Amino acid sequence: MSTPSSVSSETSAGASGRRDAGTGSPVDAISISRAADRLLAGELVAFPTETVYGLGADAENAQAVARIYAAKGRPSNHPVIVHVAPGADLHYWAREIPPQAQRLIEAFWPGPLTLILPRVRDRGEVVSGGQDSIGLRCPSHPVAQALLSAFAAGKPNGQGGVAAPSANKFGQVSPTHADHVRSEFPSEMAQGMMVLDGGPSEVGIESTILDLSRLEQGVGPVLLRPGHITPAQIEAVLGEPVGMPDAAAPRASGTLKAHYAPHTPLELVTPQRLAEAASGQSLPAGQVAVVAFDAAPEALDDRIVWRTVANDPASYAQSLYSMLRELDSGRYVRILVQTPPQDDSWRAVNDRIGRAAAAFSLDTTDLSEM
Repeated sequence: MSTPSSVSSETSAGASGRRDAGTGSPVDAISISRAADRLLAGELVAFPTETVYGLGADAENAQAVARIYAAKGRPSNHPVIVHVAPGADLHYWAREIPPQAQRLIEAFWPGPLTLILPRVRDRGEVVSGGQDSIGLRCPSHPVAQALLSAFAAGKPNGQGGVAAPSANKFGQVSPTHADHVRSEFPSEMAQGMMVLDGGPSEVGIESTILDLSRLEQGVGPVLLRPGHITPAQIEAVLGEPVGMPDAAAPRASGTLKAHYAPHTPLELVTPQRLAEAASGQSLPAGQVAVVAFDAAPEALDDRIVWRTVANDPASYAQSLYSMLRELDSGRYVRILVQTPPQDDSWRAVNDRIGRAAAAFSLDTTDLSEM
């Protein structure tokens, strides 16, 4: 850490070897400069992070941020995370950087951890969903870091952040490849939206979100969204337990009851239900995709296409969204997913799969509460 209020730089901001989806040429300084200029001009730019691809806009430009909400179809009261470059002054956004935040930044930034902090009163309202808190993250992906650094350098005060929710329509499956972004936003692509291609996302699911905005009120760290950084890892750094959200917890990205959903109905099933399906019991008309940890049984109903996945949470998470998008394009009538293990290492995966399945099981009362 250079100062208690700035982000450390542990990952190179170079972008050699990455590719620009708009031109097919390597993502170099010229491509990064073009993308930064577009952000400074109030345009949208999609870019890779280690978690998923983000749809970015200048976090201080209300009209630009409104373009994100319009493109995604995102509710206006749903906050978006501000991404900052290594070396950013966090006091530009947050009125307080508590010691707990400082320790977590030293341990996990740059990386897949978003911190919810008390917001500076006159800044960040358009990205906070009207709340007095703000979500901040410093991604580790080299293309993201290069873009964020170039963008901040173009600001008169050298400070700036990019609001960047996942680059997909609201509530749908997040993108982990540049091609996912292109297919998700055909109108924006036709209008020339720039997409920086940094290859497949390494983590594959969205960042962990931890609320530290209510420490002054006596509320300790609260996990708002599980992710690659686990509660156990956070507790090991902080030396105190991580709580679960209460009714007064701030709203955060990706925490609705139904989210991350494909268009094809998805159902979480037990091994017994899989065995029944394999034999043809209770199957709907048409082809069904099965996602399971074991290999397909020898006797398999010809209406089923069986996909075996890794029984490892990190590998599963890395391939999850890409797999769901592939199956979603396969004209299946249903996707049956074996429920993952319930231990803490699978918590983030279970969160994403559970919300995806909820999109097809909630009744109208549940939906009205979202």
